[in-house]
Amino acid sequence: MHLLQTIPVLRILDVPKAREFYLDYLGFNIDWEHRFGDNFPLYFQISRDGITLHLTEHHGDAIPGACVFLRVKGLKDFHAELAAKDYKYYKPGLDTSDHKSICLNLVDPFGNKLRFDESLAQPAL
Repeated sequence: MHLLQTIPVLRILDVPKAREFYLDYLGFNIDWEHRFGDNFPLYFQISRDGITLHLTEHHGDAIPGACVFLRVKGLKDFHAELAAKDYKYYKPGLDTSDHKSICLNLVDPFGNKLRFDESLAQPAL
């Protein structure tokens, strides 16, 4: 077996609020959406810069309050992009307290945590 990709599944409770947070604020794009019918929960995939997430309204898929750890590069630029949007519900800061990495901790409107982390360690030569 060879792992091709890991995709976290996060529970959402309000589609317009999820779109506002993940698409408008964080800058993700919708890759696809699925409903079994008109009056069924939505399940959709979003992505940005190599990160793929599944968001679901389905009760049995996930429980709000999950935590996803995302190792990234360019975190200061991403933070500046978010700050420039002046999103009224969130004004996150960067955490550099351990001097080995910088972190940006976000919580979506449903209690799911997104922890963006960039190592400050110099690569070995």
